[in-house]
Amino acid sequence: MTNQDVLRIALRQSAIDSGCSSEDFLSDANKVVLSVNDPQARRYLKLPFFCDLTSYGSNIVASVSAEVADDVERYIGSFPAEYCFETPSVYVLNDILRPHGMRVCFMAEYFLPDVETLRPLDCPYEMRLLEPADFADCYVPQWSNALCADRKHLDVLAVGAFDGDRLIGLAGCSADCDTMWQIGVDVLPGYRRAGVASAVTSRLAAEVLRRGIVPFYCCAWANVKSVRNALRSGFRPTWMQMTAKSDEMIDGMICAAQR
Repeated sequence: MTNQDVLRIALRQSAIDSGCSSEDFLSDANKVVLSVNDPQARRYLKLPFFCDLTSYGSNIVASVSAEVADDVERYIGSFPAEYCFETPSVYVLNDILRPHGMRVCFMAEYFLPDVETLRPLDCPYEMRLLEPADFADCYVPQWSNALCADRKHLDVLAVGAFDGDRLIGLAGCSADCDTMWQIGVDVLPGYRRAGVASAVTSRLAAEVLRRGIVPFYCCAWANVKSVRNALRSGFRPTWMQMTAKSDEMIDGMICAAQR
């Protein structure tokens, strides 16, 4: 699989998720489409979107509800693409969304593997490839980035780092769609800054690629340590995405985070 193959697969999946064509992300012109349900979309997405902005760097594809299509088209036409994903411009988008009981919620950067440089990295600990039965007892808070308790059926593969019999680092991947698996990673506090995260992440990514699937990595762009891990592990930033959610959902997330 080449880097061109990897990008082509990602573009095709983004087109399914957004309800557009792959070529729309490579145009210099912005595109606004009405969001629709699609059974081939990433399985954790709640479609249709009310407002979702995706950019591979050249433009923005906005997948939206008809209620805000015209306003969002004006918004993405008022600023350079990168400005639409950051403050203070994003406050303008929130003003558009607020009368509909919505606000900007998820803001993330997505990474794809550079197959020409990605190599399994080492760390001072034993590493093991794990199948679902091997990590069935790991759905606990310390592994909540590597595994998702709400979607256990999607967690298909993992790489664990062990200090003796103790699991100290875990990268897991979920089968979010047929062609792409998402990688998440956790390392216990006492074992960080020792290369464990990049070791388990890179080894899992290589194993996923070996199976003919594209691994991808996602994090908030303010999560510097996660971005660094992505880069060390052989991933490169490829697209960004920003999604609106209801006031009720956002308020619930804030309350949960403050507990």
